[in-house]
Amino acid sequence: MRTFKVLFLTSVILVAGFLPAQVITQADLPRQLPSNGIYDSRLNAKVESLLSKMTLEEKVGQLVQYSAGQPTGPGTGLANFGDMLAKGQIGGLFNVNTAKETNAFQRIAVEKSRLGIPVLFGLDVIHGLRTEFPIPLALASTWDPTLVEKTARVAAEESAAAGIRWTFSPMVDIARDARWGRIMEGAGEDPFLGSVMAAAYVRGYQGTGLDSPDSIASCAKHYVGYGAAEGGRDYNTTEISEHTLRQYYLPPFHSAVNAGAATIMSAFNSLNGVPASANPFTLRQVLRQEWGFRGIVDSDWNSVGELIPHGVATDAATAARKAFNSGVDMDMVSSYYHDHLAELVRAGSVSKTDLDEAVRRVLRVKFALGLFDRPYVDESKEGPAMLRPAGVELARAAAERSLVLLKNATGPNGHPLLPLSKSTGKIALLGPLADDATSMLGAWSALGKKEDVVTLYQALRQSVGDEHLVYEKGGEIVHASEQELQAAVSAAEKADVVLLALGEDAAKMTGEAASRVTLGLPGRQEELLEKVVATGKPVVLIIFSGRPLTLPWAFEHVPSVLAAWFPGIQAGPALLRVLYGEVGPSGRLVVSWPRTVGQEPLYYNALSTGRPVNPDDAASAPDAKYVSRYVDGEDSPQFAFGFGLTYGSVRYSPVRVTQRQLRASELAGELGKAKTVLTASAEVTNSGTLPAEEVVQLYVRLRGTSLTQPVRALKAFAKISLQPNQTRKVEFPLPADAFALWDAQQKYTVEPAEATIWISPDARSGQGVGLQIVP
Repeated sequence: MRTFKVLFLTSVILVAGFLPAQVITQADLPRQLPSNGIYDSRLNAKVESLLSKMTLEEKVGQLVQYSAGQPTGPGTGLANFGDMLAKGQIGGLFNVNTAKETNAFQRIAVEKSRLGIPVLFGLDVIHGLRTEFPIPLALASTWDPTLVEKTARVAAEESAAAGIRWTFSPMVDIARDARWGRIMEGAGEDPFLGSVMAAAYVRGYQGTGLDSPDSIASCAKHYVGYGAAEGGRDYNTTEISEHTLRQYYLPPFHSAVNAGAATIMSAFNSLNGVPASANPFTLRQVLRQEWGFRGIVDSDWNSVGELIPHGVATDAATAARKAFNSGVDMDMVSSYYHDHLAELVRAGSVSKTDLDEAVRRVLRVKFALGLFDRPYVDESKEGPAMLRPAGVELARAAAERSLVLLKNATGPNGHPLLPLSKSTGKIALLGPLADDATSMLGAWSALGKKEDVVTLYQALRQSVGDEHLVYEKGGEIVHASEQELQAAVSAAEKADVVLLALGEDAAKMTGEAASRVTLGLPGRQEELLEKVVATGKPVVLIIFSGRPLTLPWAFEHVPSVLAAWFPGIQAGPALLRVLYGEVGPSGRLVVSWPRTVGQEPLYYNALSTGRPVNPDDAASAPDAKYVSRYVDGEDSPQFAFGFGLTYGSVRYSPVRVTQRQLRASELAGELGKAKTVLTASAEVTNSGTLPAEEVVQLYVRLRGTSLTQPVRALKAFAKISLQPNQTRKVEFPLPADAFALWDAQQKYTVEPAEATIWISPDARSGQGVGLQIVP
């Protein structure tokens, strides 16, 4: 039986005869700011001493950041970074990717500038530096924060060895719309799961202390609402009420801050008409005053400059003034702070007090990282730090656990197609993604190289040999000839089973600036799919994508379907082990999977309407006229949030709770505390013949409250292992926060309500148990 390191000892539920379950509730979220890192009071004297020696121009220099390497957006055209560093005019550089390069720039800053303040080097290390793990959407699909923390630790160690001490990660935007290309970069649609994953990334990157040479500063982004772009179109406008902002979009950022995140990145988008990089409500009131954040707020690439096209500034000086006075400490790339901030201070448009405070934050992060004591890295250690065997092994394990089995129908022999038997005859491996090493890396692959990747074709060929394998690409991702399609069909006809690897181009169709108006298979892949299925051979469809794809025909006609996302450098070995049952599929969806693009945005924790679809009520059944539904399709997703199959056969007992009545006044006094106010439990049984790893999910609904609450909200989950015919009791010790909400006065509280609790395998299954929350 495969077991896991327990994440939080306070959440381990011991059941007689079994290993501990990994149970995570809201009590396990970080509740208050740490006392170390950027909050270490011992840094104060160092910061003040250095600040007192700085000129106005040197202070402004600490708030200036440029890209000195491969651009990831519209550039500035500057190249004289060495001269600027020597004058103390730059606080941070990014896209400088090797120890030799970072050391060269650092020597200028430390040895040639008047005060010797080191420069902070950053990079978009999103899911690994050289050891590329599955994309973040896939990592979240493991529902395993311990695993995610370990992947971030490997990324930190590799990055630090190259002199990169700052990553622009994690992206913690709530994403409800699969059209948005950057959905691949986050943890999906749920604020609780997103908060758990945000904290895991921060712990992994920053380690036990920022001053450790192998730790890097994290940056929670994009603050805030970026994932709610209208129409799923990147950089687009967002309109989010304060209530919705606080209940859904802010919690992952708050979790990252409480976990000790050293930096926050302001977003590109406007929020309710105010650009996020010039928004004093989110940046000053919420982030600074309410949460107490003391780290750097860094703008996104040129988002200060983009205040002009947004229309809130007509010139660079105004853009710099509005961004800075709203709470943006560091200007990434636009150069507006470099060009105008000192002048604005002299003119009184920007206060000296605010300038000093912003500089303190930058210096504090640099002192916390130990850059003043250890500004350089040992270049001889950079190479050995990359692609260490333990990291590669972790990449394989992460890929295995991220795979989501969406369908596994029983065949004519009475058994599901998966797992494949070792005695399976000839296998046809078809499709443009079967041997696409570049796409396996996923978008935002940092320094990952296609040579590091083991593709499905490479792994399968090594495993079964050429005599048992026939491979045809069947065309490219976006185009295919008749000859290529026919060659693939002919290969399928010669095989006993077909593995069909279809999906998106990771670099061109997913990630930033990669929104889509259609969510089907690109090019002629759908045609290839249907032609191959028409051969009558058993088909396993493996979907490589950075988002859910709408494939209604496939889900109706293909026996087995596996969502593989973009699994990283160990894509092939991981897929092979799951396909052959060496490990079972254990991934679960963190986004609702649509039937059609017209359902987007689609998310499970929606509010009920006054005319809901209710299959148990004839007046509001799915085919009724005057209910909230589509006339030409279903409301429900193809697959619900939390869904994923195993090779076992898992069933749940009814939910049990330790009490049926709670008092709102008492619960309100326990908010933010780990105290258990109620324990809910269920027995989970694997009645199948193969082991299963199950993600047991607990949802809550509140009715009778002052504001409408979601039809379900995830409040806890557990990962358990089940042998055949094994039953385990899973207990969830719930804190008061499981029953809390944000009211109309934007107060976090508990109200009298009728509550329903489900323990189920996904967000649409199970039978709930009711309880009363009385005044």
